[in-house]
Amino acid sequence: MLRSLTWAWKGLLPPVAPLSMRSTSSEANRRGKLDNKVAVITGSTKGIGFAIARRLAQDGAHVVVSSRKQQNVDQAVAALQGEGLSVTGTVCHVGKPEDRERLVATTLESYGGVDFLVCVPAINPIVGSTTDCSEQIWDKILNVNVKAPGLLLSQLLPHMEKRGQSSVVLVSSVAAYTPVALTEDPVISETSLEFFGVQRLGEPEDCAGIVSFLCSPDASYITGECIVVAGHSPHL
Repeated sequence: MLRSLTWAWKGLLPPVAPLSMRSTSSEANRRGKLDNKVAVITGSTKGIGFAIARRLAQDGAHVVVSSRKQQNVDQAVAALQGEGLSVTGTVCHVGKPEDRERLVATTLESYGGVDFLVCVPAINPIVGSTTDCSEQIWDKILNVNVKAPGLLLSQLLPHMEKRGQSSVVLVSSVAAYTPVALTEDPVISETSLEFFGVQRLGEPEDCAGIVSFLCSPDASYITGECIVVAGHSPHL
């Protein structure tokens, strides 16, 4: 039924040829464009956040990773330092004021300043209609997803302004444009590839390059943009 429905949707759209995958630039060509910059990345011990931390460090930045669990922070720092990258880390639940203060203090103590803030973590403690959300769930979503990044930025901004040419990148989900079921069902994954005309599902590393670009001088005249990394355009 799902496959039939998807192909019915495709019949409403113009034909889309499978997209070719461009090769990424070599690490040797990338290294150095963020030399001696300092990046704070929340939710950066796994997945997309970890891939971003690795890429910014590979491009020359000093990186501060963080997440809610000390064990995850230790593993991420050890892995990246083992690759010869300049990385430190601390526990930070972005919804807790004391943890945000610790993250700022760790960054300043380790590197003396900060240039980039990349906010990755977000929560969605309910699956279903938003009309079924309790006030507590609304508060949790807004506190972590909306309020916490703003408050963290307010703490870091004075230090970022001293350095100049700073960047803030907020990572969200393409589901904001195209809501999908959260599943690992291979049939649904295969159908998604067919529907959007792409050759593979996305990987965390696919998001890392654009963040590095947005933090680089090459993006100095870009601000306030929503850039989709999804293998397709939800606007078409």
